[in-house]
Amino acid sequence: MWLELQIFGFRALWSPYYLIFVLGLCLAYYLITIRYRHKFGIKDKPTGKQLVFFYLGMVLLYIVKGSPVDLLTHIMLTAHMAQLAIYFLIFPILMIKGIPVWIWERVVNAPIVKPIVKLLTKPIISLLLFNVLFSIYHIPVVFDFTKASPVAHTLISTIILVAAFIVWFPILTPLKEFDTMSPILKIGYIFANGVLITPACVLIIFANVPLYAAYSQNGAWIQALALCVPGDVLQGLTYSISGPQMFSPMGVMEDQQLGGIIMKIMQEATYLSILGKIFFSWFTRESLKVDPIPDANAWK
Repeated sequence: MWLELQIFGFRALWSPYYLIFVLGLCLAYYLITIRYRHKFGIKDKPTGKQLVFFYLGMVLLYIVKGSPVDLLTHIMLTAHMAQLAIYFLIFPILMIKGIPVWIWERVVNAPIVKPIVKLLTKPIISLLLFNVLFSIYHIPVVFDFTKASPVAHTLISTIILVAAFIVWFPILTPLKEFDTMSPILKIGYIFANGVLITPACVLIIFANVPLYAAYSQNGAWIQALALCVPGDVLQGLTYSISGPQMFSPMGVMEDQQLGGIIMKIMQEATYLSILGKIFFSWFTRESLKVDPIPDANAWK
């Protein structure tokens, strides 16, 4: 498959402009949190864990949005669903954990931002916001429209990404003011999240016809490719490529079903890892509680 993808050229495969964008984010993080942190009144550098979380997030961001993986997402729904799982489920976790608390405090506590964040991070609202948007995105007419328009694709992806940050914030927030749920409620919150995202996965897995024109109809597929392949390159290839089947080892239906399965497995794995962390943290905290030493006078 790799040799076949070479026909799309270097820019389509490696997105050098997006690489510059990601490197810019890395440089900004370094300058703000390390080099010039004193200008913000901060003495401490980010912890080792924060550095690992942030830069790992940047690596994953480039892999799913700038490397050949991004080109594959316009050819195979399986790659697209894996991309979404990383972009909407894993990447926000790494950013929440990787960005120092003082930055979150200054951003979230801004006068206009704070009331919006307090409203949207209420558990019921955050759960519905992300999962409803995610489900609407996978309605075939919405999905194909998004794939056909660069503006719509960027706008809708960004809105869902913001919703993804919001859905994780109530249980992973570094800010004590927003950490209002008990461990048992956080566990219930994660279970509810898993239930609410299931319909979109079920729709894809059990559909008996191809759902998305962007992966089954040549004209729609060419439009989708235009999101990452330069126009001059794509125009020169229009008559030499017949459809995604040229580059995919699977048929449309097999790819569609596997895509839904991949999304569900990656979602379950992510949620279970967070669930385990919350449970064992809670269990450890409870087990470390020691009953006070009885007062000797009380027995007299």
